[in-house]
Amino acid sequence: MPSNAANAIASDTDQMSQVTSVSQFSDVQPNDWAFSALQSLVERYGCIAGYPNSTYRGNRAITRYEFAAGLNACLSRINELIATATSELVTREDLATIQRLQQEFASELATLRGRVDTLEARTAELEANQFSTTTKLFGEAIFAVTDAFTGSVDGSNTVFQNRVRLVFKSSFTGKDTLNVRLTAGNANTLRLPDGTAEGLQTFNLSPGNNNVALDWLAYYFPIGNKIDAYIGAVNGVFFDFVPTMSPDLDSATGGSRALTEFASSSPIYRIGGGSGGGFNYRFSDKLTLSLGYLAGDHASPQADSGFLNGQYSAFGQLAWNPNNNSGIAFTYVNAYQNRGAIFDLGSSFTLVGTQQANTPFERMITNSYGVQAFYRFSPRFAVNGFFGYTNAKNLTGSGSADIWYYALGLAFPDLGKQGNLGGIVIGAEPYRGGNPAPADDLSLHIEGFYKYRLTDNIAITPGVIWITAPGQNNDNQDAVIGTVRTTFTF
Repeated sequence: MPSNAANAIASDTDQMSQVTSVSQFSDVQPNDWAFSALQSLVERYGCIAGYPNSTYRGNRAITRYEFAAGLNACLSRINELIATATSELVTREDLATIQRLQQEFASELATLRGRVDTLEARTAELEANQFSTTTKLFGEAIFAVTDAFTGSVDGSNTVFQNRVRLVFKSSFTGKDTLNVRLTAGNANTLRLPDGTAEGLQTFNLSPGNNNVALDWLAYYFPIGNKIDAYIGAVNGVFFDFVPTMSPDLDSATGGSRALTEFASSSPIYRIGGGSGGGFNYRFSDKLTLSLGYLAGDHASPQADSGFLNGQYSAFGQLAWNPNNNSGIAFTYVNAYQNRGAIFDLGSSFTLVGTQQANTPFERMITNSYGVQAFYRFSPRFAVNGFFGYTNAKNLTGSGSADIWYYALGLAFPDLGKQGNLGGIVIGAEPYRGGNPAPADDLSLHIEGFYKYRLTDNIAITPGVIWITAPGQNNDNQDAVIGTVRTTFTF
């Protein structure tokens, strides 16, 4: 799923819940100096709240308003005890102490009541005037200055491009999400020799000419406690719902992390797409099975088309995450392509790799195998990598083709300050091995970028993409592409 964020402001007390025993707190021990006091408040009055992760956070400083809120909860509980004829639990000394506390915090309690009243009034006003009770709007706008200093068919020519996305996220049960995305942009791709798609950047995926298009329609919903289901109606892709094992570099087709599609995650997740669905089944917190089916010509009733008879891709993956800092996945994709391109998200628009790798035959069945993994050595340094192999069988004649791809990525989160991201990716985009064409040289992809976060909603990402031997041909001049990408999110 693409990565967007909603802004929310809430105090810690909004996340607290009542406890019935002090033993429910994982961070409160019997030898703590305040243990008996907490035990008394919990067992006698039941007015102590904890956090969802079973902690009390007793060492954290609180404001007088937070203390007043807790005091108010205890006063309310004591009033309940008195009203229900259980006042024997409240001693005369308790009442004297309560009276002193009420006097001491009278102004804070009054202010707290005023704030609650104001908050309720503002909430009522927002509910009365909001766009929808079920829908939120998220947006991303990208301004990019790009130039292929060497290696471009068109020569060195600086371009200024843009792409804008608006996503309407709706929830009908509180657990599901319907995504409706509108996109406009003019980000044309730089042309490299031999029709290669190497070096394609994420913001290059746009309708073109600043035309507005519905370019993504997808629905996420749970089935029970172990299954997260997905339906892609428009431009569905596997990395919408499948863990790609590249958490620090992958922003799907967004503009928040790596510059290119290749550096984001393995090309195996870009084999096929369109309409269909899939799900993640969690055997446990560590082991997840992902299955999916997507059809590229799903809406066409013509021969060799349709949801079941046309271009399709069937996906399976088993992912193991022993903890939040590491993971490995084994992936298999079976696909039928009748329009030539293998790594095209189910369209005729190639995303990664050389032309030899994407169009070995006119019609073909492909079987693809991949392994992807990542490991965080620390919060500020992570490594991810992938290796993949695709075998394409010719359906219009004899023969087959072997396609390979691999990469190693280094990520440096919070480099310089919180929210920044540095990245280096070195690898080979999909290329055809043993290619009978005139050239079968190895083409390498080398990418470096640095995302500098100006504010919570604005980031500037300069970077360089170096493609050696574009189109698997050493006779072609190396391509060196420079980019300065500015991303606005809201």
